[in-house]
This record gives sequence, C-alpha cells and structure tokens, in this order.
Amino acid sequence: MRLEIGDRVRCTDGVYGELADIVIDPLEKRVTHLVVHPEQGEGEARLVPIQLGKGRDDEQREIELECTLDEAQGFESVHEVAFLRLGESPTEDPDWDVGVEEVLAMPYYAGLDEGPYSVDEGPYSVEPDPFDPASRVTMDYDRVPKGEVEVRRASAVISADGHSLGEVDGFVVDADEHITHFVLQRGHLWGRKEVTIPIGAVARVESDAVHVALSKDEVGALPAVRVGRHG
Repeated sequence: MRLEIGDRVRCTDGVYGELADIVIDPLEKRVTHLVVHPEQGEGEARLVPIQLGKGRDDEQREIELECTLDEAQGFESVHEVAFLRLGESPTEDPDWDVGVEEVLAMPYYAGLDEGPYSVDEGPYSVEPDPFDPASRVTMDYDRVPKGEVEVRRASAVISADGHSLGEVDGFVVDADEHITHFVLQRGHLWGRKEVTIPIGAVARVESDAVHVALSKDEVGALPAVRVGRHG
C-alpha cells in the first residue's frame, strides 16, 4: 500500500477527510497511525490506527478505513496548543511525545529600550523576564504515542553529507505495516521529480525529518520519475 500524504480518506459510509501526516515507530520503521484531517476542516485531526487502513488500486488514490464516520470521530485528537516561556518545552507526558510542532507567535519585548539601561547597553544589558507575558510563545503541536515520531509532506530529507534533498511525499508499506520505501519529492515547482528510496538506505527517522545513509550525489543518481498529481 502506498500512503501519499494528501490522499483522500474514506470510511465505510462516506468520505472522512485527507491524510495529513504519518506516525512511525522509528526503531522498527513501521507505520503505526495515520493522522487524518476531516473534510472541510470539520472537527479535529484524528490519530487512526494503520490496521484500519487499506489502499485502493485505482486512479483515485484513496485510503479506505474499516470503520464508520462516527467511529473515526472517536479516535484520539492529535492537536495541542501550549503557552510557554522562552526555551520551555511542553510538559512531559508518560503516554505522549511531541510530534510536528510550530511556533505561532514569536516573543516581543516591549519597553526594553526604555529607561537608562537599554537591552544592548554594555554591562547593563536587560534580560527578558521569563514571567512577563511578552517573553512567551504559543506552540501549536501534535501529540503522538510515546516513542513514536510524526512525518508530514513538508518534512525534510537530509543526506549523509548534510544536504537538504527535498521533502517527504509518502511511504510504501507491506502487509505488516513495515515501511519498504519512502518517496522523496525534489526539484522546483515546474520540474518536480520523485525518487523512491528503499528503507534500508534510511539512517534514522525523527519527527519532521528523515535522514538517509546516502550522499547527495548517490541520491541524485537514483532513477526519478516526474510527479503526477491526481485531482
């Protein structure tokens, strides 16, 4: 089964939404959950066990879930928001890790240039007060099961020699949900190509990034095909 991020997801009684992200056990290199956004933003993204999914070999590139729409709405929500001090991480949870994250608001230090000692005046530099609301950020993140990681379409693919190769586009999994290949999308808007890389060439997978054990030139030598998108 090929899991292409952005695929439509259908339940037994209707269209549910689209595949937004994929949750992986990084040690076994096995897909454990699908992160599905409901159609037209109705409701929160849900964490769907991969065992409920099956691909359809047709032009629609749909993923079928062996559950009803009502049952899908009962799965765990992944989205969380935290209001944090600078340098602070979301509270440790015994059951959940932080997956894909995004800072929604950068800190703004109002008034630091007021008074006799401004923020950059030699030995009298002013340190931001960590208890001041102006020195906090809002973090929008997904929570994933403990020990697992989350990958999305924008997740970076990094070569063994430290080059950014492009972005993850999807995964190919076998009947046991183990990943056999991942799909790398590289190139510019009008010349995008995709390369299918065997999982044996992956050094490690972490949240929002895949590191391969190949150099930039070695990946460039792999066969590529032009990306065709379904509507």
